[in-house]
Amino acid sequence: MLPELKLPGYPAKIRSKADGKKEIFDPVRKKYVRLTPEEWVRQHFLNFLVNSHNYPASLIHVEASLTYNRLSKRSDIVVYSNQGKPLMAVECKAPSVEITQKVFEQLAMYNFTLKVSYLVLTNGVQHYICRMEPGSGHFTFLEEFPDYQDLHDQFHD
Repeated sequence: MLPELKLPGYPAKIRSKADGKKEIFDPVRKKYVRLTPEEWVRQHFLNFLVNSHNYPASLIHVEASLTYNRLSKRSDIVVYSNQGKPLMAVECKAPSVEITQKVFEQLAMYNFTLKVSYLVLTNGVQHYICRMEPGSGHFTFLEEFPDYQDLHDQFHD
């Protein structure tokens, strides 16, 4: 049974493979991927971004590769501007994973490479979004999740 999340539900396309493992369709990557608790959260969060906050699926990369200190890493979700500038990085965890300082530090480490203005952490039950203050290293946690147009408008200010 899949865990209940504090994200809008949607009609996820799930199929079973011959070995009994399940897969879920990822409309951003346009393919079925293994259904894990973390992937369940990631797909719901993608749906939330696209259908609740008007983020263009064409400007979202899932499991985007990045390099930090010569180590190859993957960011769960990165949202880009129309000009190709990374605006937001999202780290998804399984619902059973507590959002801790260590998890936040993992995302902050990715941001040394990405240099986004918004960082998001979610386990599907708890969601945290913060706006990075340019040049200062400081951040502010937000109460409301921004629509894509708000992000894009701030990028052009």
